Amino acid sequence: MVKNVVISGSDAIAEAVKLCKPKVCPMYPITPSTLVPEKISEFINDGVLEAEMINVESEHSAASALFGAYAIGVRAFTASASNGIALMHEILPIISASRFPAVMSVANRTISGPINIWNDHSDAMSERDQGWIQMYCESSQEAFDTIIMAYKIAEKENVSLPIMVCIDGFSLSHVYEPVQIEDQKKVDAFLPKYNPKNILDIKNPKTFGPIAFPNSFFEFHEQEQLAMKEALKEIPLAHTEFASMFGRKYGNGLIELIEMKDAEYALIANGTSVGTTRVVVEELRKEGKKVGLIKLKTFRPFPKEEIINSCKNLKAVGIIDRHVSLGSEGAITLDVKAALKDEKVRVEGFISGLGGRDIDKTRIKKAFEILEKGGKGIWLK
Repeated sequence: MVKNVVISGSDAIAEAVKLCKPKVCPMYPITPSTLVPEKISEFINDGVLEAEMINVESEHSAASALFGAYAIGVRAFTASASNGIALMHEILPIISASRFPAVMSVANRTISGPINIWNDHSDAMSERDQGWIQMYCESSQEAFDTIIMAYKIAEKENVSLPIMVCIDGFSLSHVYEPVQIEDQKKVDAFLPKYNPKNILDIKNPKTFGPIAFPNSFFEFHEQEQLAMKEALKEIPLAHTEFASMFGRKYGNGLIELIEMKDAEYALIANGTSVGTTRVVVEELRKEGKKVGLIKLKTFRPFPKEEIINSCKNLKAVGIIDRHVSLGSEGAITLDVKAALKDEKVRVEGFISGLGGRDIDKTRIKKAFEILEKGGKGIWLK
């Protein structure tokens, strides 16, 4: 039965996970992701989710147990954030190289130090090269929907890569919003039972995570890269199917265009800053300014062609990065600049929101003002 409730972003993720029926949930609590395993543990205790909760001793162990669950062929789930993701770093590429379609929710929080528990995207962005698909959410409903789509996409045989579903810590993980909880039978119709071909089986022995010498290591990563290209095809297909069944969509699953048909200046943003930017775009449009917004739903694989097509008629585009690659620029800015290197559009990067600082309307309007006046990208403090 469909339910309309007001719940936190974390609870929305837990509700979606329950509907996806994982059998193993290795968890280690870390702020601000802890609400997710807490809620899932309630579901297991109450008997509404038939799964094993493994209370591990660290995030490294949680990722290791996630690997083990998929090695024996069961759907699994975990959640983490910040330095917990950093502690998982050793295991994350092992999961992706083994082509296990794991799903993990990330309540984005800055990587300390100095010690800070608030939101930016430095945790997930620091793992952008480890073979995990990354999707960012603007709302609790989007977080709920994305978890369900993530399992569908990850488990496609031509993809078979793990996925991070990212929500902004506190500003979404702990914020209460209306969410439509879908019917179990409908989710079952969208997401088939997990039936992997490559698992540990004494009757059909296979090796996972072997040593790869120089004559084979290259090919492992080449296959992952090809799988990422396949994901660029499968993500829009999953979104189209989801929209048809549930009536909600988020652009094409890669990007979403807002007021872009006649835009001369636009910002690219992800996460909750998209919501604020929507409001600013609406206000500036009423003043007669031709501005638009490109919501970056999927960061990995990077939707290069979609970015090129959406920006080629602009005079200038700015990127709101909630992370900085120290010694260079924002991670998204670097990818956008590479994608648009042969286009005439001017590209400017804006670093903002580090360590939980609010990306408010004033800062976003400042970015648009700089674009229109031909200025350079700055740190929007």
